[in-house]
Amino acid sequence: MTFNLTVSPDFAPDHISGWYFFNTWLQRQLETGIHLELYDSFDAQRTDIRAEKFDLIYANPYDASMLVRELGFQAVARPASKSDETVIAVNVESDYQSVEDLKAGARIATTDDPDVHTMGMIMLESADLDKTNTEIKEQSSYIVVAKNLLNGGADAGFFLKEAYDEMSDLIRSKMRVLVSSQISVVHHSLLVGPRMAEYIPAIQQALLTMQDNDKGKSVLESMDVSNWEPMDSEQTEFMIDLIDTLID
Repeated sequence: MTFNLTVSPDFAPDHISGWYFFNTWLQRQLETGIHLELYDSFDAQRTDIRAEKFDLIYANPYDASMLVRELGFQAVARPASKSDETVIAVNVESDYQSVEDLKAGARIATTDDPDVHTMGMIMLESADLDKTNTEIKEQSSYIVVAKNLLNGGADAGFFLKEAYDEMSDLIRSKMRVLVSSQISVVHHSLLVGPRMAEYIPAIQQALLTMQDNDKGKSVLESMDVSNWEPMDSEQTEFMIDLIDTLID
């Protein structure tokens, strides 16, 4: 039997090869077939997830609630020292020096990354802004969000902090961060579905010792991950409750 793996679409394009290396490595560790399928769109991926197409998912925190509480997935590990933080940035030549400087009618460039967009909108509340008095411009990627800021097509943009930090020095030099979230307990995680439940102990053991040999360490480096940390049900439920509270 071949299982199916997918990855939340918000990883940096430079790490695409890393996920293919990871998939090959994991198949060898588990001695079973795993097919990796990547998406450009969160909505398209979520449709296939709901259709129960996948058995192993590197998921963003927003989707964790659906996966755990509706589809019976179990979180087994998370990348160490990697939390999902959101950045609101503007063109470096902009007059805006803080979020509170933004006014009604502000054009906000964002992506369909659900947790980043949600956190960005929450951070706009300090300026009395919400979806009713801003112009939301959904873009296909964080690079396109940055282009919108640089060419004057948007007043501010939402970024996953990791994605913002991985942009070239040239692009970042033309933008300025107004605010960055500091939640620290919200993060991506690797979740295993019901059809693959029997492999959970082997998967967790393989991940937690991945950095201990040259091959595993090389794969981790290609993914920009130092090592994995275990996740239990209590940690998972805490993160899901926090996300649900923020959304509500």
